[in-house]
Amino acid sequence: MEYKDYYKIMGVARDATPDELKKAHRKLARKYHPDVSKEKNAEARFKEIAEAYEVLRDPEKRAAYDRLGANWQAGQEFRPPPGWQAREQAEGRGFFGEAGGFDHSDFFDAIFRGMGADLGGGGFGGFDTGGEDQHAKIQITLEDAYQGATRTLQLSVPGKRGQARSIEFTIPKGIRAGQQIRLAGQGAPGTGKSGAGDLYLEVEFLPHKLYRAEGRDVSMTLPVAPWEAALGAQVEAPTPTGWVEVTIPAGSSPGSKLRLKGRGLPGKPAGDFYFVLQLAQPPAGSKAAKKAYEDMAEAFKTFDPRTALQ
Repeated sequence: MEYKDYYKIMGVARDATPDELKKAHRKLARKYHPDVSKEKNAEARFKEIAEAYEVLRDPEKRAAYDRLGANWQAGQEFRPPPGWQAREQAEGRGFFGEAGGFDHSDFFDAIFRGMGADLGGGGFGGFDTGGEDQHAKIQITLEDAYQGATRTLQLSVPGKRGQARSIEFTIPKGIRAGQQIRLAGQGAPGTGKSGAGDLYLEVEFLPHKLYRAEGRDVSMTLPVAPWEAALGAQVEAPTPTGWVEVTIPAGSSPGSKLRLKGRGLPGKPAGDFYFVLQLAQPPAGSKAAKKAYEDMAEAFKTFDPRTALQ
């Protein structure tokens, strides 16, 4: 069988630290997770990466692998040297006990299986290894963040292609973009008696036709007529929590912000809501409209809108 270079699979040096291995695994697991990856070989790569990390993260398994790996190169036919399993057992390095249902490569089996108790199908028994945490992104509406919501997520069943399980979870009221929702025990399965890791869902907001969120603050563009901005006005405008009456101060200019304190995303403290004023120019589609623009031009003939460009 072909030798597997676990260090190359993980993209790390042979003297990589546990932290470097963990970071590399997290990055690769996100890239090749079958639930989110678009790579054609995602599932196979994901299993290969998981196997490599499983060996290299454990000091004893890594030491056993290194004792053999130093004498082999990737691509060569691999055969454990005579007496390898007997020597490892004599030194107390058996890795397996009862079946754990873990599906490994033939290369892995050649090194580790048969060391210790009868496997009866294979798996980690001698060691209890906690499952890895997994990460994914979830898109929600801004309204979900304002009100809170309950959602259902479909997750694939490990080792059972095409099968899925449903998980119901809560979107907390006031959650912000970039925050994570932790689903305890819904990550990668552990081995032996150890539990599964956690699943972390990073929140993203779906684009909204009116509102924009930045942290806990929320804003929207509010169109106003030239005379409303110049003379002042009372206008009705929507917010995520309902319609409100907005006072446009006389002499307002485009880009001016009007704040509604505490009307942003809920929290302690709550964010603010901002109306950003935008001038809406009426069309000159009739004789009367054209006459009105001509009168305006005459009334403001000394006004130069490009003074700031000089």
